[in-house]
Amino acid sequence: MEGKEQDVSLGANKFPERQPIGTAAQSQDGKDYTEPPPAPLFEPSELTSWSFYRAGIAEFVATFLFLYITILTVMGVNRSSSKCATVGIQGIAWSFGGMIFALVYCTAGISGGHINPAVTFGLFLARKLSLTRALFYIVMQCLGAICGAGVVKGFEGKTFFGSHNGGANFVAPGYTKGDGLGAEIVGTFILVYTVFSATDAKRNARDSHVPWIFWVGPFVGAALAALYHQVVIRAIPFKSS
Repeated sequence: MEGKEQDVSLGANKFPERQPIGTAAQSQDGKDYTEPPPAPLFEPSELTSWSFYRAGIAEFVATFLFLYITILTVMGVNRSSSKCATVGIQGIAWSFGGMIFALVYCTAGISGGHINPAVTFGLFLARKLSLTRALFYIVMQCLGAICGAGVVKGFEGKTFFGSHNGGANFVAPGYTKGDGLGAEIVGTFILVYTVFSATDAKRNARDSHVPWIFWVGPFVGAALAALYHQVVIRAIPFKSS
């Protein structure tokens, strides 16, 4: 018994502290990234800051442009008698994806590039922004969306715009409202999860260690392509001295 007690004592002395797990492990020192502090629920000082209103304007303009381009694309496809004569469904998908890519790139440094009340709501729940800023963003996003759709309505005409439901989503025939709800939940989960992953401080720190890959890799690939084309394809011999 004494031997066993001695072994237990030695083990306790060898590992005097419990190793933290889960969220507790994130508080350890020596991290190669800085975790931003949670945003306060209310931040009155934001209301006197120009950057606060500039961010809201950026969200308004980005959402305006997003709705304007995408709805106009949908209206153009619907106006044609054949989708093959237009950009078609793939063109609509590209307009949505391309606009989000461009607008997030342009506004990420100003407002975070939310361009969607769902994204703002998710980031608010994660304490990434205050309630004051979240409400302001959502209001500006909704106003931008209304103005973007309104401009398209003015271009296309009230009758044509209304007959095609303004390019709005609807539950397709053969599917129930529950199906539509499930699709919206899954799609929004993927969107907001992508936003969280792309803006995570730990991910940014990890990726910051390897950007040289995206310089060396393309240059090496370009050099190999040039060598292959000149020597193999065109059979140009090296000059001999």
